[in-house]
Amino acid sequence: MEQWGGAGHSKEIANRISKNGLLIGIDRDEEAICVAKERLKEFNNVKFVHDNHDNIKLILENLSISGVDGILLDLGVSSYQLDERNRGFSYMGEAELDMRMDRTQDLTAKEVINSYSQEELAKIIFEYGEEKFSRSIARKIAEHRKEKQIETTEELVSIIEEVVPRKAKEGHPAKRTFQAIRIEVNNEIKPLYQTIIDSIDSLKSGGRLCVLTFHSLEDRAVKNAFNDCIGKCICPPGLPYCVCGAKSKGKIITRKPLLPTEEEMEENSRSKSAKLRIFEKK
Repeated sequence: MEQWGGAGHSKEIANRISKNGLLIGIDRDEEAICVAKERLKEFNNVKFVHDNHDNIKLILENLSISGVDGILLDLGVSSYQLDERNRGFSYMGEAELDMRMDRTQDLTAKEVINSYSQEELAKIIFEYGEEKFSRSIARKIAEHRKEKQIETTEELVSIIEEVVPRKAKEGHPAKRTFQAIRIEVNNEIKPLYQTIIDSIDSLKSGGRLCVLTFHSLEDRAVKNAFNDCIGKCICPPGLPYCVCGAKSKGKIITRKPLLPTEEEMEENSRSKSAKLRIFEKK
């Protein structure tokens, strides 16, 4: 029995796998893989892969695995990455503008902030951050970088705070912009729909895909992919038989996403935005 999980997850996943099973941990962050290796060092049924889950089909092909029993996709930035201030993911404190999950890639947040056009920045901040002040923020960034390159998270936060009013109920003024830049740097949204399709295709019959999302853009892509995979007929009513060729890949187990309990949210405030959706392969 082959199993699938993220490299940063706890011993519980490995403990649930039979002694004849295999847990494959995939992460684009080499530091996260190192942490997972140390945490799971007592297990000999774990294989770690430094890669992107978007490449799931190729990864399994390279491992000579035709299908897996379960897949867990834990999307977005990790607590480990947020807490490592030198990575530049957090808008708290000062660090170089980086935000790369995979530090071997070339594109950084600094390059996005300093080389993208004002129009491109406004589009990214609006679409990926759902920030209503996106145009004003992009304009202010463009004004500042004429004087000098924007290099640190503190500089970027200061620029955003010149534009976005601080309201306690809406969180930190820089939260949405930082999310948007991070998504752009790591290309988190564009491939996600296809990644969900590929993951379902990689399951054995009866296997399940579990996806944890942490914001609406991720959840929307997952929900759309799940809905398309159930193979709902889109033929006009009245036709004697289906001509659209809809084929079902399986069923959605969670018609509504599972949400964290009150107890979990009290213990871990970052779980408040989490949603879990599950699909079972036919």
